Amino acid sequence: MWARKDTMRHPKKDIPDRQLAAFGQLTVARFMEKDVQYGHLRTKADVLASQMIEGFGAMPIVDEKQRLVGIVSEYDLLAALERGQRWSELSAQDIMTPNPYSVRPETDIGTLIHVFRASHLIRVPVVDAEGRLIGIVARRDILRGYLNYGVDVVTS
Repeated sequence: MWARKDTMRHPKKDIPDRQLAAFGQLTVARFMEKDVQYGHLRTKADVLASQMIEGFGAMPIVDEKQRLVGIVSEYDLLAALERGQRWSELSAQDIMTPNPYSVRPETDIGTLIHVFRASHLIRVPVVDAEGRLIGIVARRDILRGYLNYGVDVVTS
């Protein structure tokens, strides 16, 4: 049986606002990747590039106590090439962005979405109260989480 166009309901109009709000209150801990690759201040840029090809497009850099001190992105590596620098002669410390954005595991998803949109970042390191790297969360983790959460599930 066909429904008339004027009586058809748009699935998004039927989403309970409280369910969408509840999604925004979930925390980073639920979506973050805990098995994160990282480098140290002395890690060579060519090693970081090799790791990035197999994993994420940015590599958190930590100190000897696992505290986040910087991040090296594909952009940083490309900038070094543009300056005529050889990756084998550069360390993470030479090319990293110091004091990068980071979030805590208890950060709510609404805040994280704001961080992503305001900064245009693709992924953000997750740190504990002492600033130690404990994970990383990417925009796609939130997109996947939203789809899995079922806010927009349409039943026929």
